[in-house]
Amino acid sequence: MTRILITALVSLIVTGIIGHVLLPILRALKAGQSIREIGPTWHNVKAGTPMMGGVMFVLSAILCTACNIPFMEDYSAIFALLVGLCFGFIGFLDDYTKLVKKRNLGLTSLQKALLQMAVSALYLYILYRQGVMTTDLYIPFVNVSISLHPALYIFFAMFVMVGCDNAVNLTDGVDGLCGSVTIPVMVFFAAAAVAMGRYDIAVIPAALVGGLIAYLFYNWHPAKVFMGDTGSLFLGGVVCALAFALDMPLILILVGFIYIIETMSVILQVGYFKLTHGKRLFKMSPIHHHFEMCGWKEEKIVISFTLVSAVMCVLAWFGISGLVK
Repeated sequence: MTRILITALVSLIVTGIIGHVLLPILRALKAGQSIREIGPTWHNVKAGTPMMGGVMFVLSAILCTACNIPFMEDYSAIFALLVGLCFGFIGFLDDYTKLVKKRNLGLTSLQKALLQMAVSALYLYILYRQGVMTTDLYIPFVNVSISLHPALYIFFAMFVMVGCDNAVNLTDGVDGLCGSVTIPVMVFFAAAAVAMGRYDIAVIPAALVGGLIAYLFYNWHPAKVFMGDTGSLFLGGVVCALAFALDMPLILILVGFIYIIETMSVILQVGYFKLTHGKRLFKMSPIHHHFEMCGWKEEKIVISFTLVSAVMCVLAWFGISGLVK
């Protein structure tokens, strides 16, 4: 337990130092964010804000994990980190396309989805072959598991991972939102891993708790840097990787509640727009923009969404009581 707390503290300090060094470099490279034309007009003032700031907590997570390797017996944490890094690299390609090719939307949805599915399939296969992940689907609260055929389970899991990763990416649309919402999620996974005796796995979420807290010093409104797809896809990859490494994928419904709401708001908006030939269900989607259009300040949105995320994570804790006894 002491090792987990030290990891979080070291990550906080290291991320802060990396951010202090990285920010001037990003500014010198003119690695600034372009603002989508369909977004809120008042976001135009954010144009030019350095992006790819997610590199600061990604590097910190790598360093903290590397320092813990000599003490590890379960290397699932390394696999989870590698998944996050692979997804983060996909995000980096997306950010690079936006910056260098001057295409604001970056990679196409199909390109990202195919890459994400390939990474997910490999990770799930490794977990299954290592015996870390079963094909029993644990149902929170009722403490029962449903056995699925391995092929069916992995097929289902691939889509869960890709969907989760992109849902986290959608949440990154307001200063401080994605990082703040994800902190209680990482606290939950760290606590769950410790309660299950999986101390090595707890290293990753602990490092990200510290890293994200430090990152928010740079990303809180008004943001000095954005995490970019490099950071948000990395976080999404780690979130879903941890859920499967701990063999509790359905818990994502609770701990990832905000991510799901953000995604569903986009799906409902598009569906309603097509069905009604031009009418809108929300003033703008994802839903954090709807609240902006209703007059909410960015800080209020972030605090409100983070509180909801925290409450859902507490609820999730009671949902896995059968696993942590």
